[in-house]
Amino acid sequence: MARAQETEAWRQLQAHQTQLSTSGTRISDLFAQDPQRVATLSFDCGNILVDLSKQLLTPDTLDLLLQLARTMRLTQAIADLCSGEQVNNTEQRPALHMALRGLNVPARPDIGKDVSAALAKMDALVSAVHAGTWTGYTGDRICDVVNIGIGGSDLGPAMVTRALQSHHQGSIRSHFVSNVDPAHLHKCLAQLRPETTLFVLASKSFTTLETMQNADLARRWLLSKADNEALAKTHLHKHFVAVSTNKKAAVEFGIREDNIFPMWDWVGGRFSLWSAIGLPIAMAVGMAQFRELLDGAASVDQHFMETPLASNVPVLMGLLAVWYRNFWDAGSHVTLPYAQDLELFPGFLQQLEMESLGKSVDRDGRTVEVSTGPVIWGSAGTNGQHSFHQLLHQGTEFVPADFIAIAQPAVADNQQQHRHLLANCFSQSRALMEGKTRQQAKAELLAAGEDPARAEVLAPHKAVPGNRPSTTLLLDDLSPRNLGSLIAIYEHKVFVQSAIWNINAFDQWGVEIGKQLSKPAFDALNGDDAADRSLDPSSRALIHHCLNKPGDPS
Repeated sequence: MARAQETEAWRQLQAHQTQLSTSGTRISDLFAQDPQRVATLSFDCGNILVDLSKQLLTPDTLDLLLQLARTMRLTQAIADLCSGEQVNNTEQRPALHMALRGLNVPARPDIGKDVSAALAKMDALVSAVHAGTWTGYTGDRICDVVNIGIGGSDLGPAMVTRALQSHHQGSIRSHFVSNVDPAHLHKCLAQLRPETTLFVLASKSFTTLETMQNADLARRWLLSKADNEALAKTHLHKHFVAVSTNKKAAVEFGIREDNIFPMWDWVGGRFSLWSAIGLPIAMAVGMAQFRELLDGAASVDQHFMETPLASNVPVLMGLLAVWYRNFWDAGSHVTLPYAQDLELFPGFLQQLEMESLGKSVDRDGRTVEVSTGPVIWGSAGTNGQHSFHQLLHQGTEFVPADFIAIAQPAVADNQQQHRHLLANCFSQSRALMEGKTRQQAKAELLAAGEDPARAEVLAPHKAVPGNRPSTTLLLDDLSPRNLGSLIAIYEHKVFVQSAIWNINAFDQWGVEIGKQLSKPAFDALNGDDAADRSLDPSSRALIHHCLNKPGDPS
């Protein structure tokens, strides 16, 4: 298969981009040219309205992007993903996260049974904790659940638990600890009582440095703070459960084998919140709502598998991401959820997209000769309007944006304040598109009574170029089902980009190098001279400074 940049569709897209750029095509003018533009470019996906009408997108653009998708055999790539082919070719694994929410994979009949068993096991634990039949070593009910994990074992569950806080059930409080910096766990533990705390240790290998360091610290804290240390040690299993494939190590830690939940090599960490990695989510919202989260994702899976490319939302969003990254040189993409409960969503997307698409070689090991994954960033609206939106509106960078809005307020009896939130969201996307000319800025200044000479000076500073593209995703409410759909849309968008660029979205070898190099640095910090000599001069100097060692380390 030819590389994307070697195809005729790619060459035509380059010429098309040049034509749009040189002709000064503006998104706002496209609405006048096509009165049906909003209807044509708005789609329903998993009960989410997705408005693509403010994209720098003409019918010719769409035709060429779809031609590129067909040339790169996107439909076949989707079929391979869903049928259990080894799409993760470097690790010789399928990527079957969709099976966690109901996808039937005929080639792997074992998976459905394994997933059902894991969900039933989660249900039993969650029900016992909520009913008070699972107790700590003193017989007291569990009040706090602390998830200890990192990366995909933290970002997804933490984001969803935070996003669904208005749906939390019972009196269980949820906490998430990931950083190996002991301050993170200490700050969490200061709020807790050992006899009423349950820790969830999430590590596929049960050797992840950050997770195991925090797990050991949590165990020491529980035993040292317990009123009866001997009793607490005997009943340690009442305070620790694990999600791991390494049963032996988990049991040696003090976890009963019955309380070890499965992970599978066909699920990558950043796609794993639908599995037992989502146990803290289920603890917070209950299993019924956790299953609704799965159902919402499953509805998007069906859309992705069955909808024609021209109206397939994740496909269109993925193709637009390629359009801006490769033809408009957009080095970053901003996600702007206008919902405080979604404040962790941009951080979750950073891992999902940047770990998946941050690749410089293709599936065949060849250097990728075009730009791949952009930098993903953002924050909850309206906060960003008073900080980085300045760059979005008047900066020199071309930054496509996603706006995420919730039609109904999460807090009852605050309809007017919520409408202010929505008004800000919709006006920001409009401002990015329309901008403001110097003439308009000058006219506004004059109308406000400004001196004509001063208005002439200020107008360039108040002008906004506009023509900045955006997508708006509108959810009726932030329910578990709708959140599941939203996450799945972005998962599939990532896969679409990887198929066009012919890169593996499911490995992350770049993560390993830092882990490997941390060992000699750690040894040097502990006085190992040989390890110290193996380091580069800068690292040695920094370590010597920490250890107050005199002299030149080089």
